[in-house]
Amino acid sequence: MSPTSHSLTSPSEAQHPRSRPSRIGPHLAAVAPGVLLTAAIAAAALTLRAIPAISGASPMLLAILIGIVAHNVVGTPQWAVPGVKFSLRRVLRFAIILLGLQLTTAQLLEVGGEGVAIIAATLLATFGFTVWFGRMLGVDRKLAELIAAGTSICGASAIIATNTVTRADDEDVAYGVACVTVFGSLAMLGTPLLQNMLGLDARAFGLWTGASIHEIAQVVAASFQAGHDAGEFGTIAKLSRVMMLAPLVIGLGLLARARARHQPSATGRAAPPMPWFVLGFVAMIGVNEVIAIPHEAKTWIVAATGFLLSMALAAMGLETDLRKLAARGLRPALLGLCAALFISGLSLGLIKLTGWHG
Repeated sequence: MSPTSHSLTSPSEAQHPRSRPSRIGPHLAAVAPGVLLTAAIAAAALTLRAIPAISGASPMLLAILIGIVAHNVVGTPQWAVPGVKFSLRRVLRFAIILLGLQLTTAQLLEVGGEGVAIIAATLLATFGFTVWFGRMLGVDRKLAELIAAGTSICGASAIIATNTVTRADDEDVAYGVACVTVFGSLAMLGTPLLQNMLGLDARAFGLWTGASIHEIAQVVAASFQAGHDAGEFGTIAKLSRVMMLAPLVIGLGLLARARARHQPSATGRAAPPMPWFVLGFVAMIGVNEVIAIPHEAKTWIVAATGFLLSMALAAMGLETDLRKLAARGLRPALLGLCAALFISGLSLGLIKLTGWHG
């Protein structure tokens, strides 16, 4: 047998190409049922928003609530577990990458250097304050970091993105999402009542809402109550704040790896992986910068991103044990309240101090 014919029939080479599809097939079959389950819950959350009484609720919040109820009442079926974990990891990362297509650097230019500085200073100070105050209250560091990320950047999306490096328990993530939802909703309702009392013009009010309220949807709801100009600027300010998610998550990843190297025996776990998917998020901002995406396509992208994030939070709910959630007590809720008051007060103070008017 010639060397050529031997190489063609070598087991090490001949078996490798056939092994790949044989692994992919069972993997897809294993994850598909759970992925379909999380998709069904996300679809149910969107459907529930048609009910007038809860039309203002975020589909992400509804999805995690449905998942929590399902898990604690009937349990998450074993056949769904691989797909639930897939939604919680892979689907989540893909959704955050897609989130980048909603952002452009032109938005930063519209906010202006002083406006961006106010947003960045508020974000960093709020994150630092929340982590510090959480330590003072005796709140677990990981949970405090999640509440800090959700309050300082963009609510539930920031919490689940940050948890890729924080690696907190699912119950901590659920608690963090509950905190930013409740206190972000209160800020959404309260800030429009204070505009005239505080003497804020439309753009200053828009910057205040965009720099301080937790979720994008909450910012839109609050800022547009002061008029179209305030609403548009509030949305742009909020999206500028969301752009800071990437450097924060990467920074936390570096910090977590350094912490794991210096304290390898503290948890017995390997160092958290670097959140490389965040680079995809940044890349999508670049794509959005150089390619004119049609408005219709952007509408579908926004809807798909929200749906995928809802799937990820449905998966989170399907892994959340209410008994463990209750064990966290009220101190994390107090932390979430204080963080919300801090970010609102600091951003307003900086706007007033600088005399910012857009």
